[in-house]
Formats: sequence, structure tokens, C-alpha cells
Amino acid sequence: MSDNWIRASEIGDYLYCRRSWWLKRSRGIASENVRELARGTQHHRQHGSLVQQSVWLRRAAYVLIFVVVAMMAYSFVGG
Repeated sequence: MSDNWIRASEIGDYLYCRRSWWLKRSRGIASENVRELARGTQHHRQHGSLVQQSVWLRRAAYVLIFVVVAMMAYSFVGG
């Protein structure tokens, strides 16, 4: 990607510490807290997986509710 593009994560870096953003972008100086950043990335991946799982579980619950209501309606009409 070109150096002219600014990523969303860079905006967060800039808002947190302009000097740090400038050092990374113009001087190529890496962060000293690499382990913490890696742990944060892993945490966000795990959280994203949990959020995605909850979305699918909610959808499954809606489908199950629909099926139960449809079966109840069918039994009242048919019986």
C-alpha cells in the first residue's frame, strides 16, 4: 500500500500520540510494546469470534421460535 494512504488504525495511533504516529510513519521506528500489541490482537480475534457465534445463536433462536409458533398454529388450525 502506498505511503500516502492512512489506515484507520493509524488515526487511532495519531489521536493517542501524535509523536508516536510520526515516528512510526516517517522514521520507521517500531513500537516497544510488541507483546502487548500481540496480546491485544489475540484478544480482539477471540472477542470477534464470540460476537460472531452470538449472532449465529440468535439467528438459530429466531428460527426455532418461528418453527414452534408455526407448529402451534398448525395444530390449532388442524385440530
